[in-house]
Amino acid sequence: MTESKRKSLKDVLILLKVAAGFCLCIPLSALPSGAETPLTCSGLDLVSLNRVSPRPLFEIRYASSNNFLGQTLYPKVDPQLRCPVALALQNVQQDLAKEGLGLKIWDAHRPLAVQQLMWDAIQDPRYVSDPSVNAGRHTRGASVDVTLINQQGNPLRMPTDYDDFSKSAHVDADGVADRAANAQKLRRAMERRGFRSFATEWWHFDWHNWKSLPVIAPS
Repeated sequence: MTESKRKSLKDVLILLKVAAGFCLCIPLSALPSGAETPLTCSGLDLVSLNRVSPRPLFEIRYASSNNFLGQTLYPKVDPQLRCPVALALQNVQQDLAKEGLGLKIWDAHRPLAVQQLMWDAIQDPRYVSDPSVNAGRHTRGASVDVTLINQQGNPLRMPTDYDDFSKSAHVDADGVADRAANAQKLRRAMERRGFRSFATEWWHFDWHNWKSLPVIAPS
């Protein structure tokens, strides 16, 4: 092998090592697969948030036992929202992407039977809707529980963990400055696209017209 060929091969190996190092610094969890073409839909049917672009990260707590009830409540990880709500969420994602941020979804549409289980366990309307009063908010496919993540898929510091049923989770609660600022950033991003915050849960957002939507009947 000539000296020039050895030098070329060496240069290629160096480039490969650099590229490998760059790829390894981005965790796979930060590179969600799925939608590359933005979601388009019409009507009021439920649509999968897998179709949203950029696709959010999912940590659907109720599809595992890692939740306040300690049991698996959903058979699979496939969060869904009504079409106009999903489109609004996609707008939030696109806005946040310009800032190097994104959303992680904890919950979206929730079956009425699951809502009843939660109410039976908590029976506190500050944190769980009573199905006998308004049938719940998530049950209409118009509410979503979210937090902010950075480009590496790491969550930003927030006032509390998800499903923290204490005053520390309230939107107007005093707290650590950076956590409160991040929660306000999330709130502004969601409200800009038609969502409304929920006073006792910093992570919960309702589509502005949620009351007009009926509860989704069990399939």
